[in-house]
Amino acid sequence: MSSVFKIVPTTQQYDWGKIGMKSKVAQLAGASTINSSFKLDENKPYAELWMGTHPNSPSHLPAPSTSTLSSYLKENPSLIGTGIAKIFPNAREGNLPFLLKVLSIEKALSIQTHPDKKTAEALHAQLPNIYNDDNHKPELALALTPFRALCGFQPLPKIAKHLFTTPELAALIPKAIEENFRSIATTQNPTSVEAKAALKDLFSALITADEVLTKGQLEALVVRYQTYPSEEGSIEELVLRLNSQFPGDIGVFCAFMLNYVTLSPGEAIFLGAGEPHAYVSGDIIECMANSDNVIRAGLTPKLRDIPNLVAGLTYVSAEATRHHVKPTPFPPSSTSPNPTSSLYDPPIPEFSVVQVKFDGQAKDSHPAVKGPSLTVVTEGKGTVSWAQGFQESLQIEKGDVFFIGADTAIELKGEGLVLYRALAEP
Repeated sequence: MSSVFKIVPTTQQYDWGKIGMKSKVAQLAGASTINSSFKLDENKPYAELWMGTHPNSPSHLPAPSTSTLSSYLKENPSLIGTGIAKIFPNAREGNLPFLLKVLSIEKALSIQTHPDKKTAEALHAQLPNIYNDDNHKPELALALTPFRALCGFQPLPKIAKHLFTTPELAALIPKAIEENFRSIATTQNPTSVEAKAALKDLFSALITADEVLTKGQLEALVVRYQTYPSEEGSIEELVLRLNSQFPGDIGVFCAFMLNYVTLSPGEAIFLGAGEPHAYVSGDIIECMANSDNVIRAGLTPKLRDIPNLVAGLTYVSAEATRHHVKPTPFPPSSTSPNPTSSLYDPPIPEFSVVQVKFDGQAKDSHPAVKGPSLTVVTEGKGTVSWAQGFQESLQIEKGDVFFIGADTAIELKGEGLVLYRALAEP
């Protein structure tokens, strides 16, 4: 049993993915020397690369083995580690506490949120065909290319200003709800019970607005915005983009309620349970708790579960910087002014993500962590070494995905090597 070995990820071809080799997902799947089952179709979208043990699309060991990663880890529990098994009981069945993905987004994903653990358990019990696991899904999105997203509610005064300056938006809101919100937005602390209640009333009224009225007001708004040039990254540009993809959809109006952010490569945001969001465009590393639970409300042909979405939101309003995750050197003891390894550590126990980036020929060492890791190579090539004196090694290159067992120190060497390592540590 080796503590470091390659695995075969899976690809998902949702209609919002980038087409053919324009997709990072297709590029990585096509570059892998062990993913022999991947056959590129230049006319089809490639949306997600999944790496992990989720039963919806589990990773496998390379041929000739037919074992899933989860079954192999169940047979070899030392690879997950006793500490992780104590914290996450599902780990005893070979399940990792996280799911690692690459996303390539051409068309906006739905206006959505993810349930907390208690809500996930209830939804899974009530609607197992829709919510097919009982776990929560906090997630980190780390930009590989320029990435745009809607995340969290804007500060209340900004939303109030949009109601004042955008009559098409105001027309969808009952007058009493609008007036109450605008009054509270300028007088109340945004964390107060009254402020959150007013925001909930406003959002609920918007997302349940009459469909005919919504389409009419959106048509009028689009005509108005098309009469003058819109700046890239502006709300006007976003509205026109979303409406071109989902004509007449109420989700387009969420552009006036949610923060619109643009991330450069290496920047990241974290979204906990109950935070509304929608990914708009770009390529990202996404890591989340091991779940596929999504509650949707707009910009989607899939089921919209508006009552559960409205009930489960936190209604925290703040600038988008609240969601940003700042990287720190990895390992934390590093004193290098320009570390090649950076840690993104959101406030949850399921995972952290390490980015390794070699500008040229370089090497770096990672100390042993007490839990399992999954790593995807997005650029370059090199070697990963482990065991005493780093005497065992594995050649790695773009598209490779490999597992690192608990309590395994590694050394990385390569040229132009870029990789992302998701890890769990008790």
